Order: sequence, then C-alpha cells, then structure tokens
Amino acid sequence: MDAIVIESFGGPEQLSFRTELSSPALLPGHVLIDVATAGINFTDVYQREGIYPRPLPFIPGSEGVGRVAAIGEDVTTLAVGDRVAWCTGQDSYASQVVLAEDILVPIPDSIADDAAASILLQGLTAHFLAYDVAKLSAQSTCLITAGAGGVGLLLTQMAKSLGARVLSVASTSEKQALARAAGADEVFAYGDSLADEIRATTDGLGVDVVFDGVGAATFNQSLEAARVRGLVVLFGAASGAVPPLDPQELNKHGSLFLTRPHLRHFTRTRDELMQRASAVLSMVENGTLNVRVSAAYPLRDAEKAHRDLQARITTGSIVLKP
Repeated sequence: MDAIVIESFGGPEQLSFRTELSSPALLPGHVLIDVATAGINFTDVYQREGIYPRPLPFIPGSEGVGRVAAIGEDVTTLAVGDRVAWCTGQDSYASQVVLAEDILVPIPDSIADDAAASILLQGLTAHFLAYDVAKLSAQSTCLITAGAGGVGLLLTQMAKSLGARVLSVASTSEKQALARAAGADEVFAYGDSLADEIRATTDGLGVDVVFDGVGAATFNQSLEAARVRGLVVLFGAASGAVPPLDPQELNKHGSLFLTRPHLRHFTRTRDELMQRASAVLSMVENGTLNVRVSAAYPLRDAEKAHRDLQARITTGSIVLKP
C-alpha cells in the first residue's frame, strides 16, 4: 500500500512516502476503501506539527473520496463498489483506508472526485458557521478573513445565498478577484489599517460577525472590526495560534462574543452529519456552491503540498492523488 507516514512532529520534511505498507486490517462495522482522492486541510498541518498530537508514527489525512473495496461484519448500509466520502476519518494520505461505516457519506456521481474530496470538511464547516454559529440573514454584515481559501470561498457563497453582506480579506490581487467572483460585496487587503477600513465602510459601526480563519496575524484586527455586541468566530489558525486572551478585552471592544467552534461538535450524531452533508451536497449539485480545487498533487508530493498550503500560495482547496 502506498502511504505518507509521519514519524516525528515537525516541518513538512517530516513526511515520508512509503510503499511497503500492508493493506489496513478490516474491522467489524468498518469498510476498506480504495482512495481516489485525499483532501488536504490545515488540520493535517496541525497534526504534523504536534499542535494536535497523535501517537507516532501515523498517516495524516482526515478527508477523502473513494470506492468501497470490502466490508466488515455488521456493515448494513454499504456494499462493495459504493462511492463514499469522509471528513472525520484518519490515515487518508494512502491508497487504501479502513473507516467506520457511520462516518461515511454516499456521494453522487455528478460530483467529481477532486470536489468530493474537498467539500465535506470545508463545506460542512462553512455550513455550521453560516447557519448555526452566526445564523446569517439578509440583515447580517460579516467579515471573512482568508476569503480566497477553501472555507472562505464556500462561506462567502453560503452567506450571499442567505442575503448577508460579505466583506472579504485576501492577500493578493488574484485572491481578491476570486473572493469577488464568489460574491463578496467588498474585498480588502491585509494590513494595520484593516479594521479602520472595515469601520469606514460600515458607517463606523463595524460588522455583525467576523469569521477569522487566519488566527494570530489577524485576531486583534478582528476584535476591532466587530460592532458593539458583535460576534467574533475564530475557526482556524493559518498564521499560528492566538495567544491567551484576557476576557476584559471583549469588554474593551464593545461587549463582544467570542467562540472557537469545531466541526465535531456540529456533527455529533449520524443524523446530524447526514442532514448537514445532504444540504451541502445539494448546494453543489444545484449550483449554489462552486468548489474550487486549485491543485492536485501526487501522493508522494505531500511535502510540497503542505509547504504551498502554509505559504498561503494556494487558493480554494488542494488535494492528493494516490
């Protein structure tokens, strides 16, 4: 079996390509899947660096799409040949993976492999942010950092479908154009004056909601850009973790609400996972969501994929091809 293995925490060079691994053992309630495409996410980076530690050695990757190659005992809803995707699995940077039946989502053939390997984690994240955490509506104004990233582009499209006004932040002219194409009403560059610019375009009030996926580099600006009693949603840390916060800062910036949500808390049951996944997949099929996959890397080039992701030179989603 081809796979990427991490033997120590650290930089991208810690990823080694292996071809001598045996196929994973098939367990009751699990299925063996031939992986067609594996998704790449910042969660993988955090695990590689030890921020989200896993026992060593391990195969990274929580997301992908493929076809069922074999089923274990007690599997009742899947059969060999079924096409499925997942976003809360493990060991997906491989040509085969064994996963529990209850985390797998059937995928229609109308959605291509690269999009199917990218849409669940980022799409479900965008969905719970827009529909559950912020409850966006036509009366909402929101700010999205990393607006040309995978979650950022999907969240922009969802927010616009709900009628919200979207202000987006992106680092280059190319990324700013992508944010506009996704529906952002106004797009800004990063910088020390970002919060002032946001307030200037909102009559000095600030935005109702800030969705911050960048973390350390933008968090203070996010606090300053929110309106009185606004909501700051920290959902990622692409630039590094946010330092410990004195709660008095929330008072200082206008009695703000701050949350750090995680997908697993919004897909706690099989029914909740399927309801949210069905909603997102329907949006892809009916054209509400356009999934941008900017690059597909061979499995053995996972190190380069991680370097490109962390350097923030990618847009939308990127994937691995076993």
